[in-house]
Amino acid sequence: MYLLELGGEDDAFAAREAASAAADVRRIAPGLATANAIVPERVRGLTYTHRASELLGRTDADLASAGALLETAPIDRKGSVAVRATDIHGSSGVSTEQAERELGQILVDRGFTVDLEEPDHLLRAAFSAGPLETGGLTADAETGDLFETVGTDPRSEHASVCALGWLAAESVRDFGARAPTDKPFFQPGSMDPLLARAVANVAGACPGATVLDPMCGTGGVLVEAGLVGADVIGTDAQAKMVGGARKNLAHFLETGDPSPVGVPRGAWHVGRGDATRLPIADDAVDGVVFDAPYGRQSKIETHRLEDLVSGALAEARRVAPRAVMVADRSWASEARDAGWELEAAFERRVHRSLTRYVLVLER
Repeated sequence: MYLLELGGEDDAFAAREAASAAADVRRIAPGLATANAIVPERVRGLTYTHRASELLGRTDADLASAGALLETAPIDRKGSVAVRATDIHGSSGVSTEQAERELGQILVDRGFTVDLEEPDHLLRAAFSAGPLETGGLTADAETGDLFETVGTDPRSEHASVCALGWLAAESVRDFGARAPTDKPFFQPGSMDPLLARAVANVAGACPGATVLDPMCGTGGVLVEAGLVGADVIGTDAQAKMVGGARKNLAHFLETGDPSPVGVPRGAWHVGRGDATRLPIADDAVDGVVFDAPYGRQSKIETHRLEDLVSGALAEARRVAPRAVMVADRSWASEARDAGWELEAAFERRVHRSLTRYVLVLER
């Protein structure tokens, strides 16, 4: 069993992304989840899971309980250790410095030596208390429309958890190096690399997979998918975007070094095309991701927005078994009409005037 330390403001979305690198992910407290198994190299590429640790045990979110757990837990390791404690969102009130000292002393009493710089083993102690929300964006069975239930679901439970685990893998936090404004080609409204990586992961980006973005824009999602090892294909109706995406993909993917997460960078191809008429064979890719144009009254080239989105959803279903759609509205009805099943839906607040909806679709 593994402990996952989640990040961001939406644990449900973080857990859904974590499922691309772990099996049977279950949230146990705010900011914490468990999994039955992990793929360490995939964990390194996650956005909203910061760490995965081999779970030693869990108890209540107080230091006395944590100490009692560590004193009695079976440990089959030897060598040097360090303890790192975190109080998630400051929710438990536990002093992390005191926790590190007291838990470290228990390990010394059990025969370990302390090495704070390069320990053989690093024990994570995560304390969390608060409501374990079971809500989220829910799809109406009749209409397919989405409604918000986070914080209002009567099934929400109060959790008080301290989880101890031996660090097994950490995500690589290099997203600041790919801020949209710092890329060779930039356009306002470009998706930030954290969300781009997350939706690429949910779509199945990994070594050996092929991911398509039929409305690729500046290529941000394709860059992130390529950096976790997927081969990527992009199309866009605008020649300007095609040229810009090529610059960005060449800059980040055409190097001889492995990506920061430790896997070979994916191959890429970008061409001009219509998302409603893709020049791609049936079932040719493993996942589709696209960020739909925003604005209910928009017209894009020769398409009305509604026609563009409906056509893109139909084409995505033809070429892949899974799609992840990002937009400023749910588009759940159109997805259903295109033959998709809505596996999950999330709401990502960007700023006061923009909320992004993320739909996870399965064929």
